[in-house]
Amino acid sequence: MIDKRKAKLNMKVQWTKFIIVLILYLIFLYWVKSWLGLIVVPFIYDAYISKKINWQWWKDSSGPVKFVMSWVDAIIFALVAVYFINLFFFQNYVIPSSSLEKSLLRGDYLFVSKMSYGPRIPQTPLTMPLTQHTLPIFNTKSYIEWPHWDYRRVKGFGDVQLNDIVVFNYPAGDTVMMADKYQAQDYYETCYAYGMDVYGKNVAHDSLSPQQKWDFYHKVMAEGAALVKANPGEFGVVDSRPTDRRENYVKRCVGLPGQTLQIKEKIVYLDGKPNKEPDNVQYNYAVNFKGYISNELQEELGITLEDIESNNTQKNMPLTKRAAEELAKRPDLVSEVRMVTDADHADMGKTYPVNANTGWTRDNYGPVWIPAKGKSIKLTMDNIAVYERPIRVYEGNELEVKNGKIYINGKESTEYTFKMDYYWMMGDNRHNSLDSRYWGFVPEDHVVGKPIFIWLSINPESIGQKIRWSRLFNMVDNIK
Repeated sequence: MIDKRKAKLNMKVQWTKFIIVLILYLIFLYWVKSWLGLIVVPFIYDAYISKKINWQWWKDSSGPVKFVMSWVDAIIFALVAVYFINLFFFQNYVIPSSSLEKSLLRGDYLFVSKMSYGPRIPQTPLTMPLTQHTLPIFNTKSYIEWPHWDYRRVKGFGDVQLNDIVVFNYPAGDTVMMADKYQAQDYYETCYAYGMDVYGKNVAHDSLSPQQKWDFYHKVMAEGAALVKANPGEFGVVDSRPTDRRENYVKRCVGLPGQTLQIKEKIVYLDGKPNKEPDNVQYNYAVNFKGYISNELQEELGITLEDIESNNTQKNMPLTKRAAEELAKRPDLVSEVRMVTDADHADMGKTYPVNANTGWTRDNYGPVWIPAKGKSIKLTMDNIAVYERPIRVYEGNELEVKNGKIYINGKESTEYTFKMDYYWMMGDNRHNSLDSRYWGFVPEDHVVGKPIFIWLSINPESIGQKIRWSRLFNMVDNIK
């Protein structure tokens, strides 16, 4: 049967197809620098030339077998094509939260380019297409952890630039609690909170020396982790996720490798110079409404029902500078519009890193040097808490602090040279964004891609989830 089918083929055409496909495939292998893929070449040759394997055997069948297998063949082809495209070229991402409003809105669907910064070779290649880490309905892992490949990124169009909006894997998402109600919650934050209840409620943190603070933090984390592990019914099984299987986040890059970042009175400074704020940056304002704000005015000023609810419950709401100024011009509508300050927000000690007495807050933070590949930093008891996680977790070293001395991989160390570049990511909705101020640096191996344009935008607050037609195909680069 195979010989008869082969006899009907125009071999000149088959050879032409084979050569074209082979050249394209070799170019792809050269691009990704993985010649292991040459093992596929004999199968490509057989598919076009030798025909030793009957790849579509089901076409010789009849009845339901042929019908079912034709659909199976089409589905497998579609899944492989989607997997390949999502892996190396682009993927879809939907904005789930308000952390980038009013630049990007909840319900915006983004076309995310993997080529902009270069696609990563997958660390967990065996995964179900169109899933991040969990199979819907079955609620099980959508990937197989073996094989697990080391991080490698192939050449793209460029590097992350200052003020780019970037999609990346959530750095603190390496460990998760599998109970449904906790999966989106930071495991480390949970351990710290419960550990403090058990071990550290009455400790005067400010009186601790750097070594005592270090010991105290790790004792608190150990107590919290033990509590979480001992209560699987409440928290679920604690599990780890590979880098490329962690949740996807989207923020704006406000600090590049090698820069020194500081936030002073809400303004980001890089190497001592203020960075331009996004046009639609938002801060929280305490607004005392005297009357009802119309739907028309809400839409004009970009105020959502979520914002109104926040003002009712939290006594403040996020506003752009323009929206705050316009409301202040309406004494018939409001009696007060006041920007919220650090004094209104008790987040002292909750910013990154929590295992240091920095006194940093969300509006007054740093200075902190952002690690760069190949660059070294002198390690001291004053800065080790800032760089512990990159050194220990992201770059895979053992790190201990004993008797005021720092040990990396068992050797006393006063300096460390970083293996990767790191970035500082923040949301444009500055007072309502869990970002680098709370969980630290984003390593280069967590960077997924760059949003190019909004291909769909659905207002989740409208009845029937109304499409925002005016946002369709807006270029993300135009959102400054």
